[in-house]
Amino acid sequence: MAEVRFSDDELKEFEILIKEKLEQARQDLDQLKKSLSHSDDNTTEDTSPTFKMMEDGSETMSREETAQLASRQEKFIRNLENALLRIRNKTYGICRETGKLIAKERLRLVPHATLSIDAKNKQ
Repeated sequence: MAEVRFSDDELKEFEILIKEKLEQARQDLDQLKKSLSHSDDNTTEDTSPTFKMMEDGSETMSREETAQLASRQEKFIRNLENALLRIRNKTYGICRETGKLIAKERLRLVPHATLSIDAKNKQ
């Protein structure tokens, strides 16, 4: 691990950014979960059987896509929470491959990053 790390002020800046993203991500996840839990207000009960079958297939595909989005959102939230742990441990922003600091620009765009651009490109 590198001896160089971000200053406490820099870590505080990233902590604020991550907490904002975390709050938004949790709200987005709640919306996705709500859309999955609703039994659908626009049913096809009163339509022809052929149309109903097509509509049900479309609804199933949409629900699967929503479930995938929810799963990705949960992973994103876990990654942000892990980034907050690294801030508390004062290891945030240190590339896990090279041990060097990850560029601030990268961390502002991808605050949960654990690899520098160089290390990411080598994967």
